[in-house]
Amino acid sequence: MIEVVNIRKGTHIMVDGKIYKVVGFEMHKMGRGHSAVVRTRLKDVLTGLVQDKTFKSGEKVEEVALSLKAAQYLYKDEQFVHFMTTEDYEQYELPVEELEDELKFMTENMDLDLVFHEDKVIDILLPSSVILEVVDTDPGFKGDTVSGGGKPATLETGFKTTVPFFVERGEKVKIDTRTGEYLERA
Repeated sequence: MIEVVNIRKGTHIMVDGKIYKVVGFEMHKMGRGHSAVVRTRLKDVLTGLVQDKTFKSGEKVEEVALSLKAAQYLYKDEQFVHFMTTEDYEQYELPVEELEDELKFMTENMDLDLVFHEDKVIDILLPSSVILEVVDTDPGFKGDTVSGGGKPATLETGFKTTVPFFVERGEKVKIDTRTGEYLERA
């Protein structure tokens, strides 16, 4: 069991006999001695339905026992995203709609981890950062500096983010997969 104040985005928990992935988390402290409440946004890993649930700060939920297997992202078709484990070369697929947020950071042949619960793939675990190529951005101008704001850029996966003014089209940049923010040139 884990206290609800200790759960974070990406944690898998069991609520009412169903496995959920925490996709949003906010703690709200009440005034005048009242205890805090934890507002969560939970995604059912089997159906993909997202719901909001509020817990009191003292409540506990069951953390789900999961296992990880190293895998490689192969390709995406109209309905499924295909993966292959690097240990035994087994192939697995997950529906595209379940991985919409993760696909922004995924390139073919990328290494990642598949998340299993009782021999069934329920999710993927991306590395904390990825290196992607900038395919579209406005050109920089003389005098643009590192510290002064940024400009919009489109990356090879179609993801849009803000990069510093000195980053040019065709350069590779390191992106944080948790926040989608630019970290550094690669």
